[in-house]
Amino acid sequence: MVLKLYGFALSTCTRRVAVVLHEKKVPFEFVQVDLTKGEHKAPEYKKFQPFGIVPYIDDDGFILYESRAIGRYIAAKYPSQGPALVPNVKDLQATALFEQAASVEASAFDPYASAAVAEKVFKPHYGGTPDEEVFQGYISKLSAKLDVYEQILAKQKYVAGNEITLADLFHLSYGSMLPFAGSDVIESKPHVASWFKEISARPSWQAVAGGVSHKSS
Repeated sequence: MVLKLYGFALSTCTRRVAVVLHEKKVPFEFVQVDLTKGEHKAPEYKKFQPFGIVPYIDDDGFILYESRAIGRYIAAKYPSQGPALVPNVKDLQATALFEQAASVEASAFDPYASAAVAEKVFKPHYGGTPDEEVFQGYISKLSAKLDVYEQILAKQKYVAGNEITLADLFHLSYGSMLPFAGSDVIESKPHVASWFKEISARPSWQAVAGGVSHKSS
């Protein structure tokens, strides 16, 4: 049975999963859940994703939600397809450095990038008026975190070392939206800009950057 990805084509978290599936060359069927129609809040959907958000996967009857957890599952299930994306668990130091980088993405990058994008991109979409001061506050905090990224990436190619991992890919969906929100915070830091330009150019991201296709595989 082909793995099924249930999500919204333009959803940041749906694309976070799809880029991993493409990296690992895992065939999948994309099933659109229309957020604009509230399909993610329907009782039938919430049987599988009880929080009523996207995405989740159905892997031959195994249901899993939370985009980062799905990414880890895919990388672990298909270790020999495409780049490893996670270190061998027997390499304790490499694994620890990966988990460190993944934790930094979740705690130091995502909260500010996602909030900034929500303020300037999502809020107007739902009829709200963006608050420039609030937006700049998030960007200022993100910039301070990226100053540390700049130091790290001056010494190594990727956030967890010199091999690409899930921790790098997890940055793509919100990082790619910052310019649409009106911020060049990534581009303003040379090493961060070089790193983000490289990971953004990967075929896996190019396949989903504009939205997950119903024919993705």
